[in-house]
Amino acid sequence: MRLVLQLVGRLFVIVILCLGAATVWATIDAHRSVDRATAASAERVSVALEALYWRELLLRSNRMREQLLPVPQWRTIETMGLISPGICVQIEPAGAFENPLCGQSKGIGQVPPRWFAATVQTLLGNHAPVIRPISARAANAGSVSATPDPNAAIALAWQHILDNIHLALLMAVAIALLASLAIAHTLAPAQQIVAALQRMARGQYRTSLPRFRSMDLAMIGQAVGELGDRLAQAMEERAALTRRLLEIRSDERRVLARELHDEFGQNLAAILAFANTIEVASTQAQDQGRCEVAQDARMISQATHRIMACLRDTLKRLRHPPAEELGLEACLVDLVDSWRSGNATQPMIQLDLKGDLADVRGAVAATAYRMVQECLTNSLRHSSARGIVLRIERRTGVENALLVHVEDDGGGDAAKVAASTGFGLTGIRERVAALGGSLSIADANRGVSVAATIPLAA
Repeated sequence: MRLVLQLVGRLFVIVILCLGAATVWATIDAHRSVDRATAASAERVSVALEALYWRELLLRSNRMREQLLPVPQWRTIETMGLISPGICVQIEPAGAFENPLCGQSKGIGQVPPRWFAATVQTLLGNHAPVIRPISARAANAGSVSATPDPNAAIALAWQHILDNIHLALLMAVAIALLASLAIAHTLAPAQQIVAALQRMARGQYRTSLPRFRSMDLAMIGQAVGELGDRLAQAMEERAALTRRLLEIRSDERRVLARELHDEFGQNLAAILAFANTIEVASTQAQDQGRCEVAQDARMISQATHRIMACLRDTLKRLRHPPAEELGLEACLVDLVDSWRSGNATQPMIQLDLKGDLADVRGAVAATAYRMVQECLTNSLRHSSARGIVLRIERRTGVENALLVHVEDDGGGDAAKVAASTGFGLTGIRERVAALGGSLSIADANRGVSVAATIPLAA
């Protein structure tokens, strides 16, 4: 799962938890608000009745003080306005026909669900009545008892929760959306970092990244840039080392070729001359023993010819290819012609040259020549190919590279060829890598395809 989705998911979990906490808080606050409304109603009514008590005391001084209240005048609209909705107020001690005076409880809120009423009743309990004396100076004046209606209290609490939760829910959704946008905007540079890492995986090590505002992302971007620089430097050092090793190996091959030519070639030529002399001298003799010597001499001559032919082939492979000095196009044509003329039963070789190859020389030409030579050898020796296609293309412009493509129809397995650790294919890989190119081996329609891209700037 993407990091943005994980953070947004966790944010929504936090929002849900906060909404749950807000619901609990709103429930407790609604329960307390009923207690506060009860106390306020009792206080307001007691203050109003105190004034009524002293007025009745002054006007009717001949009556007993304990008989002053309640009086009919206290049940007025003004007194009803002092009582909060859902609260019932009664004077203590109550008269014989005195009923509690209750505030309006209809339409004060929606009918709460049963589970809510049961939960509030279980967790928070009932509301305690609030008693206030009518007069602090006259204890016998009585007191005011305010008691909330349980059903009205639950309805008020439920309405209070709905009002608060609706607002909290809207705010939570808005905060969640804005925070999600902020998270997505903050993590947007992560896509650029991933793209830079992907380019590094494709070989573009020196990848520039913009300067990020976030300190953490800026540190990651800086680390990625430093890693790319170190990888590029390591690859350059590796390529230089590989080129140096190839040069050393080429020098050793030249020394070995010179030694083989000077030592083995001259000795084989001397052996062949001695064998010819023995053969000529023996044929002039007439006795049987001399004829057997002539036959042995001919066998020595034949063996020497075979060894010298093998030595010439070895010297051709050891010496630098002529493409390095003479040019790639002419050497490829000569190589294909030599393969075609070597054996009439060999597969048909098609050479396709595109672009100007006249000035392609040096290490690039030598690498392309060696690759074609190695691929032809493998196709002819290790497959039953009937046709081989060689495509050499020079691309100019931004690419400025030489494309070498060899494809046969011998039915080989590209995976096995790519996994091969033979010296020939390994050497080709090293040569192409040393020049900063790339080599790929894939399955063709009826065989194996080997393709290389070699920068001409190398």
